[in-house]
Amino acid sequence: MALQLEGIKYIGFRNEQAACYAAQAIGYITRKPAVCLTVSGPGLLHVIGGMSNAQSNCWPVIVIGGSSDQAQERLGAFQECFQVESSRLHCKMSARPPNLSSIPRFVADAVKLSTYGRPGAVYLDFPGDLLNATVSEEDTDWIPSIPEPPSTMASPCQVAKAVKLILAAEKPLFIIGKGAAYAKAEDPIRNIVNQTNIPFLPTPMGKGVVSDLHRCCVGPARSLALQKADVVVLFGARLNWMLHFGRLPRFNPDVKVIQIDISPEEFHSSLPTAVALHGDLRTVSKQLEEELVKTGHVFKDSSLWWMSLKEKVCQNREVNQRSAEDTEEPLNYYAVFHCIQETLPKNCMIISEGANTMDIGRTVFMNELPRHRLDAGTFGTMGVGFGYAIAAALWCRDNSPRKRVVCIEGDSAFGFSAMEVETMSRYKLPVIIIVVNNNGIYAGLDHGLFHDLADGSDPAITLPPTSLTPGCRYEKMAEMYGGKGYVCKSIKELHSAVENALKETSKPTIINVFISPVAQRKAQDFDWLTRAKM
Repeated sequence: MALQLEGIKYIGFRNEQAACYAAQAIGYITRKPAVCLTVSGPGLLHVIGGMSNAQSNCWPVIVIGGSSDQAQERLGAFQECFQVESSRLHCKMSARPPNLSSIPRFVADAVKLSTYGRPGAVYLDFPGDLLNATVSEEDTDWIPSIPEPPSTMASPCQVAKAVKLILAAEKPLFIIGKGAAYAKAEDPIRNIVNQTNIPFLPTPMGKGVVSDLHRCCVGPARSLALQKADVVVLFGARLNWMLHFGRLPRFNPDVKVIQIDISPEEFHSSLPTAVALHGDLRTVSKQLEEELVKTGHVFKDSSLWWMSLKEKVCQNREVNQRSAEDTEEPLNYYAVFHCIQETLPKNCMIISEGANTMDIGRTVFMNELPRHRLDAGTFGTMGVGFGYAIAAALWCRDNSPRKRVVCIEGDSAFGFSAMEVETMSRYKLPVIIIVVNNNGIYAGLDHGLFHDLADGSDPAITLPPTSLTPGCRYEKMAEMYGGKGYVCKSIKELHSAVENALKETSKPTIINVFISPVAQRKAQDFDWLTRAKM
């Protein structure tokens, strides 16, 4: 209540982990860390998954935890836990102020370390005896507000080297990561793409930095683009598992990588970096833009590289379109997503998690604006969806009231944080929740087979580990807060449900879409988790 009296908004979650996911999503969208408050012991341990997720995604968040009195340490105090030590592996800083007067200094450090350099999580521990102490204002170590992180430029010589390499490339490719979205580098990167006509590939949360509808987007030809490119420019993307470490069989063994990153430790991490551009991504992108404009370089549409990419883009779009047009029941993913995409207004904020739901959805839902898609991210975390959606809805209410937040969940992912629908209702957040229900993880069982396996036997022995209850009525959770839920088995029902959900302005809506238990992605040239040849 003291925070609220100062005008600081407080959002009470049902679970600490979801609260931490929401706080870091605010950090990603705004570049300013939100604070996750947690109780001691189990509460702090619940938050550690969220801190790890923030660290992996490089998003700023500050976690403040209460803890047992210092005088009771090692005596078996209530919820006693070595919280500073437990958090240290999962954040940039984990510390306990030694006294009340030092708290402002520790908070200033937390703000600085969560945002300066590579962003991440910070933990501050406040034991009970510290919280119950008093100190005079004169004896408090007041610290001025921490300014925005400084913008740092790359070496002009390195920028010139990068431009030379780009101009010499026969098969250039830009890869745009969520680091570019966080850095708000969309303007210079869009200018670079428009100027050079070089194809680009967004990572899942890099979508929208340059519009997915831009003529140079080759997302549908992802495998070909990665495998054949001879020069790759990484704008806020890392050569981790999401980009298959930059190695065979997904990448050209002779590829030359130009990498822009705020953290020099990221260079040469999986393969040698041909040109390392160390600095703030927005600033360095402006440097690169200025030098490329001077050259007047335009990569020709008539090149063999562009022609092969365009051919592959057309082929894969045709395959997806055929699946989208197949509206036979039970429905498939592509038909469901196509209907949703066509029914929603432009530029919704899309939150997505699940197995096939997330993987297929990123290829169907088009993003034209940055920071408008949030998903499981670098850590591959399930359960982030509702925390992210709440954060996005809060941001929209204050900054873009007419924008809608749509949370598209697999039925398994929905279960991780399902009770947070009550949180959405309590704070009057009209999130549209769409559960893509295939009765399982990746694939489920139909009613008949499920009961054949479960009835008259021990389900713990006979049911596949990936199966969930067939036909589960998730939409009925809306009834507990006086909201509306819809169950859909046809495209007509789905279209109507989404249109009705768009009319709701103060409560979340749950749409439960039944699809075929065996619906899958189109055939892939490579598995998403391709093992690199180490």
